[in-house]
Amino acid sequence: MIGLLNVGSLLLGIIAWILPVVNLAGYKKNNRSNWVTLSILSVSACAISLSFQIFYHYHLVLIEDWSAMMDITGAVASAAAILLIVTILLNTLTLMVYRSRTIQ
Repeated sequence: MIGLLNVGSLLLGIIAWILPVVNLAGYKKNNRSNWVTLSILSVSACAISLSFQIFYHYHLVLIEDWSAMMDITGAVASAAAILLIVTILLNTLTLMVYRSRTIQ
């Protein structure tokens, strides 16, 4: 059951990246008024994904699996940073694109 935290984290991380890409892909097609909602969902998916990793690490601490902690902590920290940075960049780009549309 705890292994599902990693799967959920991966799926939510992918969703966090797909939602702003869908927003940007649909920019020229129609007047999308729900871009703010999709951006909020994207940031939320990123936050929940990172929370799942924190809960998984907490589980490893509870069962005292120190070797697993030492093996995965570096990779998880790097992946978390990449997930957060890319999510912020994609949502910032979405904000800039749609705000320029409303200003004109």
